[in-house]
Amino acid sequence: MLIIHTVAELREALAPHRAPAFVPTMGNLHQGHISLVQKAKPLGDITVASIFVNRLQFLPHEDFDQYPRTLEADADQLQAAGCDVLFAPSEADLYPEPQAFKVQCDPHLGDVLEGQFRPGFFTGVCTVVMKLFMCVQPRVAVFGKKDYQQLMVIRRMVRQFAMPVEIVAGETARAADGLALSSRNGYLSAPERDEAVQLSLALQRMAERVRAGVRVADAERDAMDFLRARGWVPDYLTMRSRADLQAPQPGDARVVLGAARLGRTRLIDNIEVD
Repeated sequence: MLIIHTVAELREALAPHRAPAFVPTMGNLHQGHISLVQKAKPLGDITVASIFVNRLQFLPHEDFDQYPRTLEADADQLQAAGCDVLFAPSEADLYPEPQAFKVQCDPHLGDVLEGQFRPGFFTGVCTVVMKLFMCVQPRVAVFGKKDYQQLMVIRRMVRQFAMPVEIVAGETARAADGLALSSRNGYLSAPERDEAVQLSLALQRMAERVRAGVRVADAERDAMDFLRARGWVPDYLTMRSRADLQAPQPGDARVVLGAARLGRTRLIDNIEVD
């Protein structure tokens, strides 16, 4: 596996290839990331993963400086998964000057849920993904459903800019007890790790209650109260349309999504309902 740190070297390495398959990450990899690389491998003529902790998508009070940088271990995992190229640029190489040009997300999609609680987050995401796409020139890029709203935002950005990239979704990888795998799970203490699965259980119960005829608003409120009673600080637990993340209309395919803080760690999860 080639490990490349500059845009110029990356373009030289990819020049003979017409259909790269790409998996962008921020590193600190787990099996969920590796499953995306494995999904990408048969979709292109070379498999590229990137590791870049993107300052633009962190709010001032968030964990940019503390976010784990584990490049050597990550490279070992990627090589074992059959990745061909790891692009790990420095901040100075990817942003050689202040990034004054930025990609603004459609507020209808990007200012709800994560965008409401993390203002500017999707501007940072869209800007870095656009820039990575320009560097890699992929034919296919694979994103996980774990970050459901991000997946939808990237799909819409690609469609509206007519970018020649197919966005493929990878299923959420889960631990044996159902906890969605996340780099931030490493922040949890042992008791918090045992408790963390309650987020996905609360989403499952919410979906089951709505299916049984309970009003969506009541199921959402009860799910929030359930987590609060266990010591969580929830931002949202909600059911939305899978088409646009707005309130579901009759006949819509739906998804339940949640974000909540357990101790100092903010976790997110989602479950497609129908």
